[in-house]
Amino acid sequence: MTAGLDLSLYLVTDSRLAAQAGHELPGLVRAAVAGGVTAVQLREKDAGARDFLDLVLRVAEQLPEAVPLIVNDRVDVFLAARHAGAPVAGVHLGQSDLPAAAARELIGPEALIGVSASTPEQLREAAGGAGRVDYVGIGALHATRTKADAPPPLGVRRFAALLAETALPAVAIGGVSVADMPALRAQGAAGGAVVSAICSAADPGAAARQLREAWQSGADGAGASQGAPA
Repeated sequence: MTAGLDLSLYLVTDSRLAAQAGHELPGLVRAAVAGGVTAVQLREKDAGARDFLDLVLRVAEQLPEAVPLIVNDRVDVFLAARHAGAPVAGVHLGQSDLPAAAARELIGPEALIGVSASTPEQLREAAGGAGRVDYVGIGALHATRTKADAPPPLGVRRFAALLAETALPAVAIGGVSVADMPALRAQGAAGGAVVSAICSAADPGAAARQLREAWQSGADGAGASQGAPA
């Protein structure tokens, strides 16, 4: 399921931040993907099921086949979108969401499952559970204002220590900025998951290009994290 999966620049959406920056989410996603985003997770914690489904369907129309669309939390919305013919790739689950094993029973063997983790125990559960998790999001890397229940910030060194605990592809999330991307790649992360770095940007496409270039610059192991809260 993860063959060919590129998580290097992983956009997690926030429609409130996008609106504050003057963007509608489908257009923002389209511009960000043109700038280099490789995966998109729709995260709408406050939306009702019908509104969330409508957004998933509209965003799906903007994505090329190579960019997976992942639904945060709502397995029901994922299933409804798939039933409607949208090319949704999978779901991302937090520690208080449906267990990965239950989600796997519902979404089937081919869909992706990502899980948020911030401790070695959570990483071991993700890797060894019956849900067959495909990747993990480790965070929060820095303090972030985009997720009210985010765990305490890890920093790059602690992130690297947790990364060493799992063989699953892992993306860093939580206040990830351009300055973090080279160090994340140098540490062996599968990517950086960003929210406000793109959703709050005046030019989401240009912001994505800067993040993409920073990620590419980490291929030689260069780069140090300075970070900025999201």
